[in-house]
Amino acid sequence: MNYILFDGASRNALLPFTYTRPVAEIRIGILTIREKWEKHLGFTTSTITEDYLNAKFPMVELEDNVMINASYLPTNQLVAHIKELKTDQAIFCKDEVVAFYVKEGQEIDFDKYDILQFEEETLTVQHTWDIFSKNEEAIRQDFDLLTKDRESEPLSSSNHILGEEQIFLEEGVTVEFATLNASNGPIYIGKNAEIMEGSMIRGPFALCESATVKMGAKIYGGTTIGPHSKVGGEVNNSVIFGFSNKGHDGFIGNSVLGEWCNLGADTNTSNLKNNYAPVRLWSYETEGFAKTGLQFCGLMMGDHSKCGINTMFNTGTVVGVNANIFGGGFPRNFIPSYSWGGSAGFTTYLTRKAFEVAKVVMSRRNLEFNEQEEQILEHVFEETKQWRKN
Repeated sequence: MNYILFDGASRNALLPFTYTRPVAEIRIGILTIREKWEKHLGFTTSTITEDYLNAKFPMVELEDNVMINASYLPTNQLVAHIKELKTDQAIFCKDEVVAFYVKEGQEIDFDKYDILQFEEETLTVQHTWDIFSKNEEAIRQDFDLLTKDRESEPLSSSNHILGEEQIFLEEGVTVEFATLNASNGPIYIGKNAEIMEGSMIRGPFALCESATVKMGAKIYGGTTIGPHSKVGGEVNNSVIFGFSNKGHDGFIGNSVLGEWCNLGADTNTSNLKNNYAPVRLWSYETEGFAKTGLQFCGLMMGDHSKCGINTMFNTGTVVGVNANIFGGGFPRNFIPSYSWGGSAGFTTYLTRKAFEVAKVVMSRRNLEFNEQEEQILEHVFEETKQWRKN
């Protein structure tokens, strides 16, 4: 069977992260949503997404296909239902399509489908804040999936450990003179990752492949550090997708950083309003501020965005793609893509300059900023110009 993940109705509610990737490429827990589905299904998948992303994330259609809404995270029950789908059958959760069977070239009309209602609980990613607020449970699920019937690499005796049975190390891991507390949730340390001396970590926590926790870091549960990222200072219930750096002191909490982001030394995010009111976040769908229903919510930062030393972010700040923020004071809590400046005001960050930086940053990780990446980011520049004042 051929399985295809599609973006679904939540794509716009997950901007700015879905400007540069399909919903399936969002990291929550230890794995991306695509990686979760492929491990559960036992098959590779392809993607239906925005046209400008097709070259990087192509769709492969065969004679028989099952389409899966990438906003839904897999469970054993859901995967079993999907594998049993037959011609002209669809799985819905209330009014939203979860998965359906389609023949190549078939016109889709759900009025002619046999609709199967799915009522079991499963995690969904419908809003940007779901990525961090549901990350703790996603880590637990991925930990069970990845470590079942496997044995961890040994931990050095130099470490202080609680709940060792809930700690799993892949090969090539370096952890010395750290404190690991897995009594409240699992700790997963990916291949070739490193936790430096003096770090204090509480689970649930995931450190992905070739990522680094710097010396003396303090990391609280519900946190994922994506592949090849570097993190120091204090971090609480946050998700970093990959190839991003928060390498110095400063606090981020209840936040999400995309790929290729960099936070300057002593960058701090507020995650709680002074009046303890529920946080509102900028919505690209409504072009207004959406109610999150959360008391704690920090920073949402899109790919390739960066900030200078001592930057301060207000509670519930949304930063788009390729923004560059610096200077004293608090910048506004919605910073459009390709913005250059800070609390004193912003100008447009020209693509020529932004791409020069991207080439240098990616080359440091032995990756190429190629024409495909450039075309995606050019599209984002044009799509987001309505929110830039100049």
